[in-house]
Amino acid sequence: MSLPRPIRNLLVANRGEIAVRIINTAREHDPPLSVFTVFTPNDTAHTLSLPPSHALELSSVKDYLDIALIISLAKQHHIDAVHPGYGFLAESADFASQMWAQARVTVIGPGADILACTGDKLAARALAEECDVPVLPAMTQPVKQAEDVRAFVDKFGLPVILKAVDGGGGRGIRLVEKHTDLEGAVNGALAESPSNRIFVEKAALRGFRHIEVQIIGDGTGKVAHLWERECSIQRRYQKVIEMAPSSIRQKCGNLVARMIDSAVRMASTLKYRSLGTFEFLASPLTSEYFFLEINPRLQVEHTVTEQIASVDLVNLQLHIAQGGSLGNYKNPTVLTNIDKPQAELALLPPATKALQLRITAEDPSRSFAPSTGTIDGFSLPSGNGIRVDSGLASQQRNLVSPDFDSLLAKVIVTGNSWSETRRKARRALEDIDFDALKTNTDLLRAIVVSQDFANYDCDTRWLELNASDLMKAYPHAKERRPSTRLSQVATPENVSSVFSSSALLRKGDGWNIALEPQSLTHIDGAVPSNHFLKLDRVLRNDFPRLVVADVSYSMPKAEGQLQFRMTVNATSASASDTSNSSARRGDPTNPRHVITPFSGTLVEVLVDEGDQVEPGQIICIIKQMKMELEVRAQAQQRGVATWVTNIEDGANIGEGVLVAELESGQDRLKTTAKI
Repeated sequence: MSLPRPIRNLLVANRGEIAVRIINTAREHDPPLSVFTVFTPNDTAHTLSLPPSHALELSSVKDYLDIALIISLAKQHHIDAVHPGYGFLAESADFASQMWAQARVTVIGPGADILACTGDKLAARALAEECDVPVLPAMTQPVKQAEDVRAFVDKFGLPVILKAVDGGGGRGIRLVEKHTDLEGAVNGALAESPSNRIFVEKAALRGFRHIEVQIIGDGTGKVAHLWERECSIQRRYQKVIEMAPSSIRQKCGNLVARMIDSAVRMASTLKYRSLGTFEFLASPLTSEYFFLEINPRLQVEHTVTEQIASVDLVNLQLHIAQGGSLGNYKNPTVLTNIDKPQAELALLPPATKALQLRITAEDPSRSFAPSTGTIDGFSLPSGNGIRVDSGLASQQRNLVSPDFDSLLAKVIVTGNSWSETRRKARRALEDIDFDALKTNTDLLRAIVVSQDFANYDCDTRWLELNASDLMKAYPHAKERRPSTRLSQVATPENVSSVFSSSALLRKGDGWNIALEPQSLTHIDGAVPSNHFLKLDRVLRNDFPRLVVADVSYSMPKAEGQLQFRMTVNATSASASDTSNSSARRGDPTNPRHVITPFSGTLVEVLVDEGDQVEPGQIICIIKQMKMELEVRAQAQQRGVATWVTNIEDGANIGEGVLVAELESGQDRLKTTAKI
């Protein structure tokens, strides 16, 4: 276990908005900390507030998970502590242990021992049972075979939830409501588990809310809470909107108090240190609640707790990591809360309401397909009660890559009442604009103006069941709103259209390039050795197959710049990029074509030529960002696969690629891909 000591040099081992969030608090620390961070090429926005020598380049995305490399960097730069943020190594007990053992560096968080207990969902569940906290029926040992899961289903029935023992952020979770989906769900959950271990739990679906309690502890047994948050508005176990306090507090205050009391008792038993989030499912109809899991780290949605409690949770983490106690933390909310009996405090509502709206690079109108490419310009809201946490930089182009999570920004809205908070949220969403990049903003707009949202009538299944109707009902959905950007001044250098293609540049791509002059500037003499080409406006981007753009081109011996209309046609491309012309494109009007509805990495094709395809059968699995998603034939489709793509597993696959062609004899039913 690491020993508390003053922190002078802090390494932020993360990226994006959470890296910026941590860096800002470290710069406000008394005294200010010397902050280092890591980055990969084309992902540098979070480094801009730091001296160049404090931005440490990684060679690839995988390096964020390379414990040996992080230890080496820590030694080289005399780091005292590492803040892991969330994701990557944030919940790794091995990381926390090795950093201290090999480099005497503290990892900000609860420590290796608590991480080992809480990071394992079965161990956390055992702790809940020890503390007499209600849990759902579940297996007590991890499994790796579908047969073991079937035995549980035979006893407890469907629906069930499959969970990776060591999953997080929605990974490794599968809901099974039909027996025919069981084997595929087991395989999918296992694939997203780092240890290849899952367990099964009885599912609590209809009417349940996702409630989580923010816990703080100083490692001495002194534990307090900062009320609860609600994360019921979610899709595929990915949270979309969070609020604090919960929507059920007003009508079910005693139910909320019981969950908070359970969280405090569990944390006290652990002698919890630093921040922890204890998660529950709760039914306001039956007053039942069940423990889900512990997240032993800073949460994405920590912001709403900060707003209602007027506390900087990252600063509180730094205070505890340096040996500080809750009793000497100079914040009136924390001092007041630890002095009151926790059960009594749980019944007292905070004075304000807060919402967090996650702005993601996803297109809800296309089954939430990820949007990738570059952002040249964007507009984010401001004003009274509006906070924005973002990893984007207005002074440079921002790359949205499938290598990372799709989160672009978090808009946090605070008001004195629920109606005021909703009004602020509506206005804030109207002020969001991203040039040429599809986001989920229209869906968020539809949610915040819906009557169900106003009435607190959204359970954990609400969004998945109503997303399509919400998009249809919202009058501005799918409309391109006029840009009102103030965050970036329009100049000839930055008014270029951004890439809309979901494919990234790849080594080995080649094209025949036709340049049609748009100016009469004279070129004199021999071909120079150095050239400069700048995109002024992208007219069409089907990269790498076809790109049409207006460009400026300059050479050392020519005065000024030449303007061209550039047309780029692919002649060859790397075999692993299936957006190229060799990949067979599907015909959306052909009832026999199964077509990819989004781009990503092909994990596996599950049918062969000659196979009989049954209703709802999985055709292939595509990895999007951090999730593995299934592409299925339509529910009533039956037929023989007469052609199957030969794209290799692990290759990039574009949207609209033909995966399989079906022949169903007289039953020419339309076959489409669905998630």
